[in-house]
Amino acid sequence: MSWILLFFAGLFEIGWAIGLKHTDGFSKPLPTVLTVVSMVVSLALLGLALKNLPVGTAYAVWTGIGTVGTALLGIWLLGEPATAIRLACIALIVCGIMGLKLAA
Repeated sequence: MSWILLFFAGLFEIGWAIGLKHTDGFSKPLPTVLTVVSMVVSLALLGLALKNLPVGTAYAVWTGIGTVGTALLGIWLLGEPATAIRLACIALIVCGIMGLKLAA
């Protein structure tokens, strides 16, 4: 169950990271509220997952999910470059997340 909570915490981290882009410096009320809600939910789920998972592993997986998801959505939604080196680095992060999951 803790891994599921951690996975959703990572998804909400992606939400607030992408949401920050849409707040336009916190000048748009709706994106700002949604971003802050995503932050709170992400941290709450991470906190619940930490009841049963090692902090180093959980934090690395949480940030890894957020990093990979945000980078991919940046490419897909925001037109950021999808260079071979960038995609290879994203793949390395995914390998690291999988390794941490297997080692826990």
